[in-house]
Amino acid sequence: MARAPPPPLDGRKRRIAMMTSGGDSPGMNGAIRAVVRMAIEKGCEAYCVYEGYEGLVQGQNFIRKFEWSDVRGWLSEGGTLIGTARCMAFYERPGRLKAAKNMVLNGIDALIICGGDGSLTGADKFRAEWPGLIDELVEKKELTAEQVEPFKHLNIVGLVGSIDNDMSGTDATIGCYSALSRICEMVDYIEATASSHSRAFVIEVMGRHCGWLALMAGVATGADFVFIPEKPRAGNWREEMCKIVARHRQIGKRKTIVIVAEGAHDQDGNKISPDMIKDLLADKSGLALDTRITTLGHVQRGGVACAYDRYLATLQGVEAVKAVLEATPETPTPFIAITENKICRKPLVQAVLDTKEVAKAIEAHEFDRAMSLRDTEFSDIYESYMTTTTTDLNDAMRLPPQKHMRIAIVHVGAPAGGVNAATRAAVAYCLTRGHTPIAIHNGFAGFVRHHDDKPLGAVREFDWLEVDNWASKGGSEIGMNRELPSESGMDTVAALFKQYNFDGLFLIGGFEAFHALSQLRKAQEKYSSLCIPMTLLPATISNNVPGTEYSLGSDTCLNELVRYCDTIKQSASASRRRVFVIETQGGRSGYVATLAGLAVGAVAVYTPEEGISIDMLAADIKHLKKVFREDSGQSRAGRLILINEKASPVYHAKLIADMIRQEAQNRFETRDALPGHVQQGGTPSPMDRTRAVRLAIKCIEHLEKYEDRADSTILGDPMSSTVIGIKGASVVFTPMKDVEEKETDWPNRRPKNEFWLGLKDVVDVLSGRPEVPRPESPLLGWKAKDNKRGLI
Repeated sequence: MARAPPPPLDGRKRRIAMMTSGGDSPGMNGAIRAVVRMAIEKGCEAYCVYEGYEGLVQGQNFIRKFEWSDVRGWLSEGGTLIGTARCMAFYERPGRLKAAKNMVLNGIDALIICGGDGSLTGADKFRAEWPGLIDELVEKKELTAEQVEPFKHLNIVGLVGSIDNDMSGTDATIGCYSALSRICEMVDYIEATASSHSRAFVIEVMGRHCGWLALMAGVATGADFVFIPEKPRAGNWREEMCKIVARHRQIGKRKTIVIVAEGAHDQDGNKISPDMIKDLLADKSGLALDTRITTLGHVQRGGVACAYDRYLATLQGVEAVKAVLEATPETPTPFIAITENKICRKPLVQAVLDTKEVAKAIEAHEFDRAMSLRDTEFSDIYESYMTTTTTDLNDAMRLPPQKHMRIAIVHVGAPAGGVNAATRAAVAYCLTRGHTPIAIHNGFAGFVRHHDDKPLGAVREFDWLEVDNWASKGGSEIGMNRELPSESGMDTVAALFKQYNFDGLFLIGGFEAFHALSQLRKAQEKYSSLCIPMTLLPATISNNVPGTEYSLGSDTCLNELVRYCDTIKQSASASRRRVFVIETQGGRSGYVATLAGLAVGAVAVYTPEEGISIDMLAADIKHLKKVFREDSGQSRAGRLILINEKASPVYHAKLIADMIRQEAQNRFETRDALPGHVQQGGTPSPMDRTRAVRLAIKCIEHLEKYEDRADSTILGDPMSSTVIGIKGASVVFTPMKDVEEKETDWPNRRPKNEFWLGLKDVVDVLSGRPEVPRPESPLLGWKAKDNKRGLI
């Protein structure tokens, strides 16, 4: 069994250094904050190395000890506040010898590095050479044997900070979704002017060896054509692009958007430049489109981090400190990854080798291999994109007539970002396969009461030209409400299913949609017309649908809430001594409040799962008074408390703010704030858009597996009624019957086991919140009655 490294011989606290290297990316400051505070929480001393490897080589004032308050307010800052710089000296052994000496002189034997694959490769090499470097320093009498004795081994952990998302082994790198948000925002702006003038735009984005940004932006914005390094177009790419663009123009599209990665090339390795594409689109003998080029450049890298990058950086920073403290001299250097929804440690060397293999495969023109080396999501998204952009053009994907289905699509619940993107993708896939996608407008209420209205009823086939513009639209274009089938009348619903001859049902929505599917499934034994395959794609800002750890709209909600909190925090900071108590939505699930708390650095988060007690509030007020008493005024960061709307039937945001104000006795100020329906978001986030496309197509693929739709088949197969979800590191379909019976807390309208509950402890640790009294669990039923009567 491997032995953990001993503590320093002189009894000092262990020292952990944090460094950023390579290109900057949004979220790096969140990682620095998490590492510094988690290290201090674990009883270590935290150091930061300024200017990357250059600072490690230079030493002296480039290596500084950090205290808890030094990273206050860093979550909302872009770039990296400790700097990053190229360092040629570190490429040579003498430079690494200086770096080792500076680390020993500062008492540091653990290094956490946030950077790209090049930076992390250098770190692993540094670790491998460490024993030899230490011996050489002693031989040259630059250090004594006594000085180096506690530092015989170096532990290194990597965090991947890269806007390109080009590291193998992880689904997302710190900064990639912020960069994607910037791209989509710019493309959305460009689309408006392109449509106004019926123009074409060629938009170049970053990505020399990785097309993740270009591909995801293409999916999220509904671009007409995308060029990426991993999957270059065939030699006839000119004809292929012109055919697709001509088809889109023929059906009435007024704009054309082509997104090209800077490393794009054809299958022979010849570079495809924006100018080449522009000339082709503008060719007077061809499409003759008025075409412009926009190169987004470093705007992609700049700005503050989105909500996802903030909490990803935070959680990975926390995990990195744990990895450092648990490492032994024999532990292979790890990096912290995320797979679907799970933070995990993976071997750094293998990930770097796999990453370099992608570039080698591209250079060798082994493009299928290059795609296979990317993660599953990348391949899924590429196939999804090709389906949505070549609608009605890919005869090879069309099914024979006898396999065509009439698939109804209905939105149930409250609006959430990504609902329209999911519907667009489902419609595109249906049309490509030969199915008939049918819109049920305004939920089950519209279905039952307005299905045969004249001139337009609530049940009608989708028009692709209209749907094609939905990729970036928020809300629900076909309307949605919370009415359940039982409230509309199950007899009528079943009769209308028969009247319109539905072969499959695709529901998109929140807990109401989940409940609706549950009712329809249970009614199948009574109504033959309901014996069709049905599946649910969860979409709700509350992220409270059982069967999944992610719901469409939750990322958009968090982005809107984080922006709101940043603005509020600015006000709190300007007046120095001010606390804001902000009420979040989320129903009886504290997901939104907790994840937002991680992303904005909240002092405390109150959730329905835990509840609120007077003792808890008293402890938090006491802590706030202590914080402000010890703050001499130089701190520029205000304080935020987040409270879920249903955290307590008594203690609401205004009351808590009033209580804090009363106890503060004019020593600091308190305000309450209610962002309200702002949290449902305007334009959906790129994550919600891209995941909507990927998951929606998987849902329709699942429905079309049921060629045999006999009542006995549907009733006998639990998988005929399912909910799609992300669970841990996988995308899975789960039978509704199992989810209803085993995973659902029906009274509280949320899953029984919420994956994020442990994150609340991280919020408390990183905010410096002391241990507070937790509310007692309420007595229920006869126990409550007997207790009141004094019988217990």
